[in-house]
Amino acid sequence: MDANEILDYCLAKKGVTESFPFDNETLVLKVGGKMFLLMPLERMPLQINVKTDPEWSAELREQYPQVNGAFHMNKTHWNSVMTDGLKRDLIFKLIDQSYELVFNSLTKKAKEEIINR
Repeated sequence: MDANEILDYCLAKKGVTESFPFDNETLVLKVGGKMFLLMPLERMPLQINVKTDPEWSAELREQYPQVNGAFHMNKTHWNSVMTDGLKRDLIFKLIDQSYELVFNSLTKKAKEEIINR
């Protein structure tokens, strides 16, 4: 899986925007103005940071050596995921959950604006 596949998958979701707010390397994807995925484009192997349910985070970290607490982020809720060696379905499931957690945290008005675009 490469960065373009992940980017295309994310951009197909409603209300997603992309930017480089931190530097010229770290792509940040947001929904409703809130981050749900970070991807350092120059890092190999490819890595993404995603938000996950804390209970699932603990399971993932035990089961997969590629999943760890995200550097410089709340490690209870955010994971750094090295995509090498992980199934595509799992990576998409992680992205989906991150998007849903952030989308569900938005105000009712913000959610409706995104849905009605």
